[in-house]
Amino acid sequence: MSTVIIGAGHAGGTVAAVLRQLGHDKPIVLVGEEPHPPYQRPPLSKGWLKGEVGEEGLLLRPRSWYAENNVELRTSSRVVGIDREARRLTLSTDETLAYDTLVLATGARARKLVLPGSDLKGFLELRTIEDAEAIKAWFRPGFRLAIIGGGYVGLEVAASARKLGAEVDVLEREDRLLARVAGPVLSSFFRDVHEENGVRFHFGVAVEGFEGLDGQVSGVRLTGRPTLHCDAVLVGVGAIPNDDLAKAAGLACDDGVIVDAQARTSDPHIFAIGDVTRRPMALYGRTVRLESVPNALEQARQAAAAIVGGPDPKPETPWFWSDQYDVKLQIGGMPFDVDQVVLRGDPATRKFALFHLSEGRVQAVEAINSPQEFMMGRQWLASRREVDPGRLADTFVPIKEV
Repeated sequence: MSTVIIGAGHAGGTVAAVLRQLGHDKPIVLVGEEPHPPYQRPPLSKGWLKGEVGEEGLLLRPRSWYAENNVELRTSSRVVGIDREARRLTLSTDETLAYDTLVLATGARARKLVLPGSDLKGFLELRTIEDAEAIKAWFRPGFRLAIIGGGYVGLEVAASARKLGAEVDVLEREDRLLARVAGPVLSSFFRDVHEENGVRFHFGVAVEGFEGLDGQVSGVRLTGRPTLHCDAVLVGVGAIPNDDLAKAAGLACDDGVIVDAQARTSDPHIFAIGDVTRRPMALYGRTVRLESVPNALEQARQAAAAIVGGPDPKPETPWFWSDQYDVKLQIGGMPFDVDQVVLRGDPATRKFALFHLSEGRVQAVEAINSPQEFMMGRQWLASRREVDPGRLADTFVPIKEV
């Protein structure tokens, strides 16, 4: 019987490769809804939109790799049901697939706004190559883009849109950018960077609905404010885990499929990895759902090791990144239970780091164009060593000597 992977994204493609690297010799079937082999999604909002990266540059592995490694790649295929007792999957074509071990790598989908006018044409989202290609076709000098949500994806698209000459307005219901994921210093920094590049921000706004012209969205209606005219709307208000299959199959879920430290679900024959999972984070004493490539790769290694009966891989600290204009943000850890934030460097220089501490120990680091601070922060986070906040803030003390 086969090891079947549902989801041919970064997580699914990686677990197939790691299984082969670890000597797994059973047949592997990789089922994906998109017509493409597994590819990288982060460049979609950056290099792809700016025309710097093509499809071959996105692929995780050459197309020939799958046949050469006895991985049956089924693109444009959708699984509609899981029979756990029979260990059998049903596809949308009514075809069935038997499995010995199942890996769910179904990812997440963009959260939609259901408001008057949201059924008009011209609403954009960014999850797939097709989404990115549609967006790229819109962007040109004079094109007016409204982005709802001041999170990282929206800001990355805003940066790419400005590079291509489009006019960009970002609508955010909170009073600052990145309000749910970053502190005021980082929020203020990114606002300044984007405003220097011509992005307009509207804070504390509530979207009531949308206006249209000939079936195409032409404006965003705001509570107590004039309508914002636009040619298209990108909604960036978070993502929802694609855990519908898991729920229907009776697997334990809570805003994602619940897994253990080996990426195993409540069914011992089923694993889940990537954006769709809620996983334990022993470092913080809680479970979290992470949307990041490093998380997908780590869980792919965890699942593969468990499937072949090998040793558990060493736990990693979570990390994330974002590229906007000439700014590279690297984040290590998560700012849980923080009692002090230390700024190292000067935001005006576009080279600084924020260290989030709990009783003198690093819980997270946010580094702007500062790779050494990012790397040291991750090391301190993993070792749980205490740091001296005064020395940490003093840029005359080399980071390695703090």
